[in-house]
Amino acid sequence: MQRRQALQKIAALGAATATTASFAAPAVITQPAVQWRLASSFPKSLDTIYGAGEMLSKRVAQLTDGKFQIRVFAGGELVPGLQVLDSVSNGTVECGHTAGYYYVGKSKAFAFDTCLPFGLTARQQNAWYSQAGGQQLLGELFKQYNIVNFAGGNTGAQMGGWFRKPINSLKDLQGLKMRIPGIGGEIMSRLGAIPQTIAGADIYPALERGAIDASEWVGPYDDEKLGLYKVAKHYYFPGWWEAGPQLSFYVNQSAWAKLPKAWQSAFEVATMEANQMMLAAYDARNPQALIRLMNQHGVVLHRYPDDVMQAGQKAAFALYDELAAADPMFRKIYASWKPFRRLVQGWTNLAETSLENFMYKNAK
Repeated sequence: MQRRQALQKIAALGAATATTASFAAPAVITQPAVQWRLASSFPKSLDTIYGAGEMLSKRVAQLTDGKFQIRVFAGGELVPGLQVLDSVSNGTVECGHTAGYYYVGKSKAFAFDTCLPFGLTARQQNAWYSQAGGQQLLGELFKQYNIVNFAGGNTGAQMGGWFRKPINSLKDLQGLKMRIPGIGGEIMSRLGAIPQTIAGADIYPALERGAIDASEWVGPYDDEKLGLYKVAKHYYFPGWWEAGPQLSFYVNQSAWAKLPKAWQSAFEVATMEANQMMLAAYDARNPQALIRLMNQHGVVLHRYPDDVMQAGQKAAFALYDELAAADPMFRKIYASWKPFRRLVQGWTNLAETSLENFMYKNAK
């Protein structure tokens, strides 16, 4: 519904632009010129995840005949990568592109804006967020921080990280220093690891100098670009803490209120396109990158041991129950998310996963 309404507004804006001079002046000409800055959490080298911000900028300019310009800055250029939410909240920049779970130190409920371990896949997250009330529920949280929130991409199911040494059982996690943010990091802590929150651009040097023993990032395409295979050869799957992590665009509430309605519609449409295109790009590029990592770079692929997976899931839902009991906002969002998860996973397993498994095992 939101997408259809936004597209109708853009269509109306375009129709006004095409009106001849004998009629009212085109809407796009009468609107004021607007220049914003977008702070990204991500380095330019990661063209797919950083590229969502660039796509937003390009499409907003196209939809407004160049009158609404957004300049994109990589992580660290204006503000540190993990301070994007603060910079948008206080008006240092008008908008940002980041991951909500970077900010669970402020409220654990921010995790729902990205993902929870053993949670929703990319399609399921998109369905909950856009069709089952997720965006509105999270909007109540973001309003407290002077922010308007929009989905801004998804990587799809991620890999389980790079390790210097193999993980043969749960005991191998004891004392292991691992870069893993958000609630996933808290669960790893309960399994015995020592989680670290490090921005993407800083992962390689941290692994190289031994400040951490392992790190998760995204998946084969981005991980190859970061060169993580050079300092850790053991590559694990699945990334059970990130089944479908959503990235987000955050807009300063005051800046948003000042935008003409037509420019708001242009921004909304551009976020939807960026959200869709990021996932498509990862799905297209990850398989080829994984083959290169294994065949050209000597990476060894491992599945997480069953005891790690089972202990992780048990710890995850014990933690969610604790958080729901202690935090009213987490409880309110969890009450929507949890039953939706169970329902949509049943449908996905019935209609899609069963077919995919058959086709893969009986490939022609």
